[in-house]
Amino acid sequence: MATSPKRQPAKPKPANPEPSRRDPLLIDLGLQGGGSHGAFTWGVLDRLLEEDWLKIEAISGTSAGAMNAAVLADGHAEGGAEGARAALEKFWRSVSRAAALSPLKRGPLDIMLDRWTLDSSPAYVAMDVMSRLFSPYDMPFGGGNPLEEILAQNLDFGRLSAAPIKLFITATNVRTGRGRVFRNAEISPQVLMASACLPQMFQAVEIEGDGYWDGGFAGNPTMTPLIRECTSDDTILVGINPVQRPGIPRAARDILNRLNEVSFNAVLLKELEMIALLRRAAARIDDPEARHWASMRLHLVRSDRVAELGASSKLNAEWPFLTMLRDEGRRAMDAFLRERGADLGQRSTLNIDRLLEAD
Repeated sequence: MATSPKRQPAKPKPANPEPSRRDPLLIDLGLQGGGSHGAFTWGVLDRLLEEDWLKIEAISGTSAGAMNAAVLADGHAEGGAEGARAALEKFWRSVSRAAALSPLKRGPLDIMLDRWTLDSSPAYVAMDVMSRLFSPYDMPFGGGNPLEEILAQNLDFGRLSAAPIKLFITATNVRTGRGRVFRNAEISPQVLMASACLPQMFQAVEIEGDGYWDGGFAGNPTMTPLIRECTSDDTILVGINPVQRPGIPRAARDILNRLNEVSFNAVLLKELEMIALLRRAAARIDDPEARHWASMRLHLVRSDRVAELGASSKLNAEWPFLTMLRDEGRRAMDAFLRERGADLGQRSTLNIDRLLEAD
């Protein structure tokens, strides 16, 4: 008696499609500032650029986020994704080389204990005290910023002006207290330095007759142009400054650090709250722009390890520290793609509705 051939068990289908096999998806990026901690964002971008199905339409960046945004867009305009990755590494190497001449270095005890903080650095302690007593206008070195030469060496601003990736760089107008968003054709070394100008360390950067300070006071990053001037419905935020911290800071340095985090997150949180409100009212909205706000899919890539670093380490530009942050950024982005990559183009992974809940 003939027997039918034994049926082979069906191969289980993967729960989520492989990201590399997905249809192209247009995305926007929002990059926070945070000094040397911006090397974490470098790592996130380095990993993201390996995914050829993710197409970057625009980037909104502030401070270190503005530097990463401009370097990526310029490198991408010259050599695609690989050109952008190479440009980012070149930029951060230049930052580290310039910092080798700085007196802001870790103390012997911190090096021995493998701590990245500058809290024990005599130069950092002296600078911290001086910044509370004197302004940059009282100091002979308050007007210079080593970033100017680094930016001039690493960026082609003519090419950046015509780059296909849209840039939105925020700086804070000192006179009005309002943020100004600079676009590709307006970006110069002065604009990028203005976006990263901490008023306790540097004199305001003058642009068209007005002085500008760090963009973090007005938008870190600014979300509005990503909605008004872009078609993408997915925005990936790369967070550096923690929104929440447990407990109440008691040391003077910790209080100042938390105060800076709160002020640098405030405008972003307001914009996210507006998106949450519009999303709730979407069924009753008849305005196309408001509907776009409501339809935004938001995603957040962050790291607890970076959040645990002290504020002084934002001025630590040692190459081992920067590469540690880069590797942490790659790990965080890799984990996001593995765990939530299938949600891109489908649904938000950042629950902004919690922002409306009572504490």
